[in-house]
Amino acid sequence: MAGPLALVDCNNFYVSCERVFQPELRGRPVVVLSNNDGCVIARSNESKALGIAMGVPWHLHRDRFAADGVIVRSSNYTLYGDMSSRVMSVLSRFTPDLEIYSIDEAFLGLQGFGNRLESHARALRAAVLQWTGIPVSVGIAPTKTLAKVANRIAKKDEKHGGAVLLLDEAVQSAALAGLELIDLWGVAGRLAARLAAIGIDTPLDLKHGDPRLIRERLGVVTMRLALELRGVPCLGLEREIPDRKSIMASRSFGRPVTTLSELREAVASYTARAAEKLRRQHLATAHLMVFVETNRFKPDEPQHHAARTVHLPVATSDSGKLIGAALAGLASIGRIGYRYKKAGVVLLDLHPASAIQEGLFDKADNPRRITLMRTVDRLNLRFGRDTVSFAAAGLRRPWKLRREFLSPCYTTAWDELLRV
Repeated sequence: MAGPLALVDCNNFYVSCERVFQPELRGRPVVVLSNNDGCVIARSNESKALGIAMGVPWHLHRDRFAADGVIVRSSNYTLYGDMSSRVMSVLSRFTPDLEIYSIDEAFLGLQGFGNRLESHARALRAAVLQWTGIPVSVGIAPTKTLAKVANRIAKKDEKHGGAVLLLDEAVQSAALAGLELIDLWGVAGRLAARLAAIGIDTPLDLKHGDPRLIRERLGVVTMRLALELRGVPCLGLEREIPDRKSIMASRSFGRPVTTLSELREAVASYTARAAEKLRRQHLATAHLMVFVETNRFKPDEPQHHAARTVHLPVATSDSGKLIGAALAGLASIGRIGYRYKKAGVVLLDLHPASAIQEGLFDKADNPRRITLMRTVDRLNLRFGRDTVSFAAAGLRRPWKLRREFLSPCYTTAWDELLRV
């Protein structure tokens, strides 16, 4: 029989990462902005108390934030990704059964801990905070869905000390009674409306609903949700991360791009980044798609949205080959006279690099190129991103993301290490 599951969720993760290296931010309202300093994507509890909503545009609330003393930071995904790896490394010390669900969440299998579950959860919280500086909340229950409910309570109600166990059926029902349908994992407004149409208005209604009727009207996924609320495990731990089917590298430009030379630089840079991710997962591809977009929110400007798929004769993970293919695709869709807002590359139909099908005259990457790409990746990992890059990606890159409030990459760049 499967044991209880824990959901560990980092509290206000992006803001917490910023606070680890900037303790002066603690206790003050902080928000983190999306790419190009667009919208609010993370908020401290102090910012939430001020009524700042997720997704509000920074440029429309600049004066209000200044008046309220809100501290703004640009998104620093390099820092957040490294801090996430550190948190997951700590969690792996507390159980061999670990599923990394997202950058700031993980499910843990806790079978065999018996009466030590709560003390184990609190020891886990203390270790993550001490070793990484990131506060986390822990919810423990028989199923993933109930663990989500427990984690929500642990995060929102401070009296629990950051850890909640929902192991008893009566306690589970009491917890569900305090929630709305849209508070449940995987239930949004549209699904809530469909549930209401068959007489299910609350999480307790869903828990006690007829599984066969729910499956007939709403599908097997919603039926599993109902069973999980009853304590019946339907979603197991995914210990092995499946190979990705595609990889995309795309960014909005810091300013409109009007020249084909800058557009080529951007596409080459994004392709190199996607190829680096491809090699990290030991994959290869023979298909990629390149796309360009103007700003659809400015209808008074000429609009152009186009994409082109390019096929290579043999799958590869070589940045040079992929950049060449992407630029060839761009040449057929790029146009002068437009103000491009965004471009990107999608690597499609990915396969293990160790099982590439060669052609009669076309061969896979030779050992020298493989070694070269591996060396480039190691140099960039050790000395910082773009320490070694392709000339096609440019040097100055005036089209880069606008990140006016970017904090240093304290853990991944030698020149940005914290000075004390």
